[in-house]
Amino acid sequence: MEWFTAPEYWMSRLVFQRALAVVYLFAFLSAALQFRALMGERGMLPVPRFVARVPFRQAPSVFHFHYSDRFFAAWAWTGCAVSVALIAGLDGQLPLWGGMLLWLVPWVMYLSIVNVGQTWYSFGWESLLLEVGFLAVFLGNDEVAPPIVMLFLLRWLLFRVEFGAGLIKMRGDPCWRKLTCLDHHHETQPMPGPLSWFFHHLPKPLHRVEVAASHFTQLVVPVLLFAPQPIATAAAGLMIVTQLWLVLSGNFAWLNWITIVVALSAVDYGVTRGPSDAPLWYEIVVLAVAAGLVALSYRPARNLVSRHQVMNRSFDPLHLVNTYGAFGSVSRQRYEVVLEGTLDELPRADSDWREYEFKGKPGDPRHWPRQFAPYHLRLDWLMWFVGLSPAYAGSWFGALVERLLENDRDTLRLLRRSPFPADRPPRYVRASLYRYRYTTWRELRETRACWQRTYVREFLPPARLEVSVQRA
Repeated sequence: MEWFTAPEYWMSRLVFQRALAVVYLFAFLSAALQFRALMGERGMLPVPRFVARVPFRQAPSVFHFHYSDRFFAAWAWTGCAVSVALIAGLDGQLPLWGGMLLWLVPWVMYLSIVNVGQTWYSFGWESLLLEVGFLAVFLGNDEVAPPIVMLFLLRWLLFRVEFGAGLIKMRGDPCWRKLTCLDHHHETQPMPGPLSWFFHHLPKPLHRVEVAASHFTQLVVPVLLFAPQPIATAAAGLMIVTQLWLVLSGNFAWLNWITIVVALSAVDYGVTRGPSDAPLWYEIVVLAVAAGLVALSYRPARNLVSRHQVMNRSFDPLHLVNTYGAFGSVSRQRYEVVLEGTLDELPRADSDWREYEFKGKPGDPRHWPRQFAPYHLRLDWLMWFVGLSPAYAGSWFGALVERLLENDRDTLRLLRRSPFPADRPPRYVRASLYRYRYTTWRELRETRACWQRTYVREFLPPARLEVSVQRA
């Protein structure tokens, strides 16, 4: 069928696939380096406990059949190796069916991780990576030009990501409609980056322009993805520029990068390869999969037009077609939970309390935020949610405190710094709630601190191992 493929998008597919493989690499690397403390056998939310109570059909994963920390580590590092092979273009050296199977491997492997990841893997970009990764399986390799239907489904996905994010803002916090949300967002976002302080101090009229530009890019531009070229390329380009602006303004794991990757598939690079006939079996498989995905799109599409739109929802355990969105509401004040320990026999207000430093979330006001995205610091992100409400801490915070009291090596590796030597764990650990705000230009010059913090209240009273950890 001559209409089945689009030879003019050969370069688009190549760029898209290599960039997607890079995102896969960061995802597997994040899993390999953090899983033991988060969900390992002695983790805060152990996988064995999860698979014992959740059936396979609800969360398909290889770890239902076997789990050990060594096996998980091998699984995650193998995912890294497969990602590197895809970055190097190994799929292009294989026959068509072999290339498809190679792209299926990281999707299956990451699905197994996400489906047992529990709270640590509850972010929208996990489902987004899986949905994009599944579509990549059927884009083919150098043997055939990319199928038109798969290119269309990638644009449909990009449309849902951007348009859904735009609608959730317009339906959510009034500050989006008043164009004032960015007066607060750069300061209260989950994990600020090294430039976030400067973004926050931009003139307020420029913040209004930022919000208006965001509305235009998310509510108008996505429709143009389905227009003829070069309009579709221009629309994708605007989205890429907007996402790069967000990359500069904060640490959002690979959310911005995976959106850029999908947008790259809509760009016409002006490079065309001669048409190549697609095998009949390939056409049948692609069309059958596309039909199934279109059918599964019903609920996400209905969610878009619903007055009760929800963000980041998966409607099937394979995460094939999902809903997306971010920051439907924006916090006006930033609250952070600060953890401290002491070696004193009896905990008192004047004890030698030493603060634990996290890698990404604000702690010491003098520590300037660093760039981590697209790498994902999962514990730091969840700590931001705890600052919003203690309810987010219910399932794992007590276990975190216990691990700190034990000087657990894997847990301490998630932190920037522990104030205690490896052979002398703290006798008590406590948590306090602080309000954080960015310093002004004058305060920055005088104190060299980018944050100013104010004590709010006790979040967790001093706890020790002999006493059950009370949860906030």
